[in-house]
Amino acid sequence: MRFSAPLKPARLIKRYKRFLADVALDEGGEVTAHCPNPGSMMGLKAPGLRCWVSVHDDPRRKLKHTLELVEADGALVAMNTQNPNKIAEEAITAGRIAPLTGYASLRREVKYGENSRIDLLLEDPARPPSWVEVKNCHLMRTPGLAEFPDSVTTRGAKHLGELIKRVEAGDRAVQLFIVQRPDCNRLSPARDLDPVYAQALEAAKSAGVEILAYGCRIDLTGVELGAPMEVVL
Repeated sequence: MRFSAPLKPARLIKRYKRFLADVALDEGGEVTAHCPNPGSMMGLKAPGLRCWVSVHDDPRRKLKHTLELVEADGALVAMNTQNPNKIAEEAITAGRIAPLTGYASLRREVKYGENSRIDLLLEDPARPPSWVEVKNCHLMRTPGLAEFPDSVTTRGAKHLGELIKRVEAGDRAVQLFIVQRPDCNRLSPARDLDPVYAQALEAAKSAGVEILAYGCRIDLTGVELGAPMEVVL
């Protein structure tokens, strides 16, 4: 996934109201940027952090700038929670996620379950469909360990329940974590932040839902899938 135009360097002033961030541009001036991340952004929102924003000229947009990257713990971390679905789709199409190769077609945002939409549905006449739920992750409190979620996610637990139902129906179901930072090699549920989700993830694995996690390679031109990482429950 490549950025459509060069990013502008800045310093984070504050992130507030979930979807807003004030930044001081290196070229001068302060702007309010869209922050495409509804989570807590724990460890990634301290005033003064080095950051980068994209610029959009669409006159229909209320905010011209979007917060894309933050430098934390010596690494570039991608903030945009809309990235992982694109990253996963590109990687699967290119055959870079080995457990998810061999399907004839890929569809996005397919309705299923109780008022839910699956992120990616892989289909092939010769095998059961694979329902793939993609989650963004960028929390790291222990060096090398990615954790999900960074705040309570009842929606995330609901999605795991839907995946279990797909396994019970004879299909394949996968929970895919895209860790948008390059400095982690394993992933665990953040049990202290959301014990219900941690229990749901363990139940999903026991029920046959496959749990996959991949890191990312990140630079100022874009974000792409990196190496697979161990999932520790």
